[in-house]
Amino acid sequence: MFWLKKIVILCLIGVILAVATVFVAYWYVKDDLPDVSSLQDVRLQTPMRVFTADGELISQFGEQRRIPLTLDEMPPQLIQAFLATEDSRFYDHPGFDVIGMMRAAIVVASTRDAKQGASTITQQLARNFFLTREKKVIRKIKEIFLAIRIEQLLSKDEILELYLNKIELGHRAFGVGAAAQVYFGKTVHELTLDEIAIIAGLPQAPSILNPVRSPTNARNRRNIVLGRMLSMGYINQAQYQEALQAPVTSRRHGAQITASAPYIAEMVRQEMVERYGEEYAYTAGLQVYTTINKPIQDAARHALQQNLYDYDERHGYRGPEAVLWSSENSDDAEQSTAAAWDEADILNYLTEQSSLEDLQHAVVLNVEDQQALAIRADGQHVTLDWDGLKWARRFITDHRQGHAPKQASDILQPGMHVRIRHNGESWQLSQVPEATSALVSMDPNTGAIQALVGGFSFAQSQFNRATQAKRQVGSNIKPFIYSAALEQGYTLASVINDAPIHHWDQGAGIAWRPRNSPAVYDGPIRVREALAKSKNVVSVRLMRGVGIEDSIQHLKRFGFAESDLPRNETLSLGSASLTPLELLTGYAVFANGGFLVKPYVISKVYNEENELIYQHQPALACHDCAVENTAAEPEILDAEAQLAQLFADFPADESADTETPPKQAPRVISEQNAFLISEALKSSIWGGGHWNRGTGWNGTGWRVQSLERRDISGKTGTTNDSKDTWFTGYNSQIVTTSWVGFDDANRSLGRATWNANLGRNQSSGVEAGARTALPAWLEFMRVAMQDIPVDQVDTPAGISSVRIDLETGLLSRANDHTSRFEFFVRGTEPTQYVQPGTPSFSFDDDEPATELLELFD
Repeated sequence: MFWLKKIVILCLIGVILAVATVFVAYWYVKDDLPDVSSLQDVRLQTPMRVFTADGELISQFGEQRRIPLTLDEMPPQLIQAFLATEDSRFYDHPGFDVIGMMRAAIVVASTRDAKQGASTITQQLARNFFLTREKKVIRKIKEIFLAIRIEQLLSKDEILELYLNKIELGHRAFGVGAAAQVYFGKTVHELTLDEIAIIAGLPQAPSILNPVRSPTNARNRRNIVLGRMLSMGYINQAQYQEALQAPVTSRRHGAQITASAPYIAEMVRQEMVERYGEEYAYTAGLQVYTTINKPIQDAARHALQQNLYDYDERHGYRGPEAVLWSSENSDDAEQSTAAAWDEADILNYLTEQSSLEDLQHAVVLNVEDQQALAIRADGQHVTLDWDGLKWARRFITDHRQGHAPKQASDILQPGMHVRIRHNGESWQLSQVPEATSALVSMDPNTGAIQALVGGFSFAQSQFNRATQAKRQVGSNIKPFIYSAALEQGYTLASVINDAPIHHWDQGAGIAWRPRNSPAVYDGPIRVREALAKSKNVVSVRLMRGVGIEDSIQHLKRFGFAESDLPRNETLSLGSASLTPLELLTGYAVFANGGFLVKPYVISKVYNEENELIYQHQPALACHDCAVENTAAEPEILDAEAQLAQLFADFPADESADTETPPKQAPRVISEQNAFLISEALKSSIWGGGHWNRGTGWNGTGWRVQSLERRDISGKTGTTNDSKDTWFTGYNSQIVTTSWVGFDDANRSLGRATWNANLGRNQSSGVEAGARTALPAWLEFMRVAMQDIPVDQVDTPAGISSVRIDLETGLLSRANDHTSRFEFFVRGTEPTQYVQPGTPSFSFDDDEPATELLELFD
């Protein structure tokens, strides 16, 4: 009895001391304890995600990778794995686990190892939100008191859900949703049991236990988690054994990108950061929807890349990436494949190479008569047949190529490290294109960008040539010059002298001789035909008739910055430097009937709660709006300001719920002017005359005829020495421009000589807009216009149509191949009829020239 009383007294003293200790500890730290009530409305840092209009993920931006999930959205087995590993008595303790703390104390006392943890899930949550990871007693005391407060504030399920979304799991993955994506490229519901166990084992030390850095450590930790799940009855023996046998296969996955539009994504990122600042843009979970659609964007990317491959193959093979070993040619195929490197060494080498778009690294193993055997980084052996090799004559210069190869050994040898790609039918030899390109497409009625590709590969170069590269536009400028001429009283039937210009500039002491390309001169020619054939000297004469200053003022209406427009006659041939998007915006004016719309790419923005916080309301090309805004002079911006104006209608505080009537874009040219230019540009594609009478002619864009649509207007463009090549084409629903050149603006695209191996399946000659830029436009529009009905364009009010004589442009009573109907602004029709024996035209060519520069198409 005596000893029993002593024990009871000691216990009471111990309890009193414990309570006193707890009270003192709480009194000591209470002023330092943060307010946990913030957890009731916690906002987890969630990256900004960018989507296509049809909901495909383009990119995400933010330091922390997180995919917030509710507890109901997580598979039960995943929750069980974390409970078994981190806190098996989670639903029983008040925030701290006395049994766990005693167990940890015993381990520390017996092993002197302080690594044994005793933190519950609630304590870990308190530490992750409010405390540091320093291993000090005072931090542990604070952690316990915070855990108690959290348990009083939140339910167990709320605590567990917050924890599973907050916990750091390595490689910038926060929460189980992000970890499943980062390590396995899956959603949480797609995870297998062994993958669940790997993720559940990460909280202890994510940097050294993750399967990307150390598969061995990850396997050992996974097995511990599986063992605990088995002992807790969450899995059975068969599941346990099956998961133990599973290999650890993991690599770091990026965001689950389902649409390739990195240049668009970067445009969005820059604007969102500018509007909201980095912290909010990258952490607020914004969902940004763009104007592009995945199928159209994919078509643009494929068309641009294939066109660059085609250009590259026309100009020859620049050789292998490297030569890993050399071997003599041998009649014995087995002997010829013998090499200094075995297959394991080759695969190790190939896995170290970084991929680029659809180009894959390979090493040539064997070369036979007209085929070669190569091995890829995944160990697969592929055959390069003759159809995939015969293009590869030797590159000499941009203007010269070697002789056509006759056998595979003329091109390849065993040991060569090469690039290959699959062309849809078979593997073929390839190389990284040195030329580059841009393609951008827009709805001309709203300014919504439909597709944009700023180069061959964003991974290769983040420079967005569609919005940042100012290049001379060549003959793509001519429709704007002709538009100015129509404003000054010229008509499509006006006859201009297509004859050489030779003017001595006394001040410069030099003669300016702009040439047609090809150097063919037709003499007197109607304005429609001159634009369709891209006659340089006619463009110069038209500018002389309008005047340089008036021409510049007219071009400014299309949104072009005055600083980009040279104040001399070379402007008529395309010496102005514009970005593809700026040029496209100008062409949209013709496509929509005279309105200047602003390009935009952000359609709507949702916050993390899926509430619409912004919806773009573009100024529309609107012919039937109540308020008519004709011939308004738009604000002219410099280049940087124009790029910033891509999102000028995107105020940070705009209410998405406010309904406002449609805004009208400013009218900058008359509907009649836009109609006449579009009609003339249809002749650029379909030509004119009568082929059966020997008077037929093609325009420079004749390849577009393959689309079999009569509603397309288009214009080619090529600059001096083929340094820049263009094609822009449109109907009333879509306008697209394609540019091809080198980043080095002084490098010519050159010419391709005939390759006997390719026969008719090639395009040889000087690189020009029709040959080099148009094919990408054509292949893109073949897809983009599939669901766009053919325009049924009504002739605008104020337009008349009369029959004219094709030679003189005068009225004609003939109904044969010498005449055609032509459109005129009412009141500008010719008033005289052509008479038999009408005398030849005479022209005066003494207009001044100001600069020696030749650009041609």
